[in-house]
Amino acid sequence: MKKALVTFFIGVIISLNFSAYSIDLPKYYKFPKNRLEAKFYDSTKDFFIVATDELKDSRFKNTVIIMLDHDKNGALGVVINKSLGRFSVDSLIKNLNGKIIKEKKLYNFEIPIFWGGPLDNDKIFILHSKDYKNKKTKEYNTISISNDRKILVDIAEKKGPKNYLIINGLSAWTVGQLDGEIERRHWNLSEIREDIIFEKNNEKKFIKATKSSFIRLWENTKRNHKIRWLQ
Repeated sequence: MKKALVTFFIGVIISLNFSAYSIDLPKYYKFPKNRLEAKFYDSTKDFFIVATDELKDSRFKNTVIIMLDHDKNGALGVVINKSLGRFSVDSLIKNLNGKIIKEKKLYNFEIPIFWGGPLDNDKIFILHSKDYKNKKTKEYNTISISNDRKILVDIAEKKGPKNYLIINGLSAWTVGQLDGEIERRHWNLSEIREDIIFEKNNEKKFIKATKSSFIRLWENTKRNHKIRWLQ
């Protein structure tokens, strides 16, 4: 009898301890089939953020942004689906270092340029596949970025990366700014895919990224042992 009572009380104590750390799910957590998937994460780095209809800034309407950094100091990314037109490689090289390339007429051929965001519009960034690398290339999980004269020369001479986007300007957020915009449903997240980055049709980039997008679940809600669904 004593043994049975001891076993019973131990069971009660264990169940109370585990219940203190349980995650409280809402009563109805089976969502419609067309509902976005929800995921935990700490940072938007190495994700796309995809504009929603809740975002009223016309500059970012239907944009897809590849996030390059997101930490305690803020967030940084570049838009990949807003074309600015076509420019000569020669003009881009001069924009990078002020030097004129006289000996190569082929540098006059034109390539498309994309608007990366409203900041640093005097800067050029080359977002490219990982089959190319030079001394100033910065590598990320899916893609690489270079912003020196050499990659433009290599592109002109057919020695550059297989796939690339030339970006003018960037997008940045102060501490907590992007987190607030996501919480207000201005952006959804989407897994970075090369086929979306280098898709030739800008509208299709947005459509594809939207179809594979998901909702953020704040990481601090997990630490508080509760899940809050963003709807």
